[in-house]
Amino acid sequence: MKIKLSQRLNWERDQVSYSRLWFSEAGVPPSEKVVLADDTFSANTLHQLAQHGHAMLWQGDYQNARQALTALIRRVDRPKRVGSEKKLTSPADIFNQHREEQRKRATILGQLLIPISKTFEIQLRRGQDVKEAFSQILEEPTEDFVISLRGLLAIISAYEWYKKGIFIPFLGQNMTPCFGVFSPARSEYLDLVAHQALPSPCELAFDIGVGSGVLSAILAKRGIKKIIATDIDSRAIACATVNMKNLGYAAQVEVIQQALFPNMKADLIVCNPPWVPANPSSPIESAVFDPESKFLKSFLQQVRDHLAEQGRAWLILSDLAEHLGLRSREELLQWMNEGGLKVISKVDIQPKHPKTRNNDDPLFFARSKEVTSLWELSK
Repeated sequence: MKIKLSQRLNWERDQVSYSRLWFSEAGVPPSEKVVLADDTFSANTLHQLAQHGHAMLWQGDYQNARQALTALIRRVDRPKRVGSEKKLTSPADIFNQHREEQRKRATILGQLLIPISKTFEIQLRRGQDVKEAFSQILEEPTEDFVISLRGLLAIISAYEWYKKGIFIPFLGQNMTPCFGVFSPARSEYLDLVAHQALPSPCELAFDIGVGSGVLSAILAKRGIKKIIATDIDSRAIACATVNMKNLGYAAQVEVIQQALFPNMKADLIVCNPPWVPANPSSPIESAVFDPESKFLKSFLQQVRDHLAEQGRAWLILSDLAEHLGLRSREELLQWMNEGGLKVISKVDIQPKHPKTRNNDDPLFFARSKEVTSLWELSK
């Protein structure tokens, strides 16, 4: 599903009012303070303007705008003076402070804006070709619009991944990652689903929160005759549908847009919910952050009613939230018990992503201990 622009960025120059359509994937509203900036602005000036909430609509050279963003990043990411920060000891406080710093960083870096024509051309000297990248995600607007340079670069990067694809070893094929849909870049949870023993019988399975469709594809390759995949997000539905067709599993996998479960029972129900109970700051972060664990709790409260008599539920969940002090193991087990569920087994795997080895990551204390598990549950 393509996005239709509706919000507007408004500004004045020489007592004349101007207005353009505004696009922000993260849902950031347009700034009310806008200045026109160009190649004559120093990095320090741009940084000061951004810190004070001014959006800077670039009028100069596009490649110089990219260099200006790099200079802004260096200033935003300067190490803080020793002793300038309050010492935090609670894991949850450290996490919340990190999230707030990330929000502030994104706000400042998102203030450098780029004008785009209604035909998806960068309206600056030496602007690169972005027509195909935009045509994948936006309805063609009736007028010109504005986007942050960071947002533009994210779209370009996503389009390159879209063209290249992501190789999934178990499938032996590339999957198509889609803009705005969480990409299956971490492989450990895929390995869990690929190798866990299937229940018997296993004629029908549900994939709850399908996302890109990678788990549905793995289940299909494992020979399950019918899989119903659900998601509430329209872009996830479109992405999973394309992937099932491209991978050759469209006949086995039915992708439908709805919250949680179809109105029937299955032999196997698989769910890889958002792992961290916190508020997402953009639509794509909803695949990672689950406010107050609402999605997780709803799944555990309702899944029993949708399991066949000998059915099994596979819950794929990281314990990162436990190490961050955001959810305890006791709470998770209590929710399972309240849902009338029994734990049949739990298979663990260590994550392989680079952050588990990065001592400079503020959350390294938690990431270095993280374990991803497949909880096998029954009635």
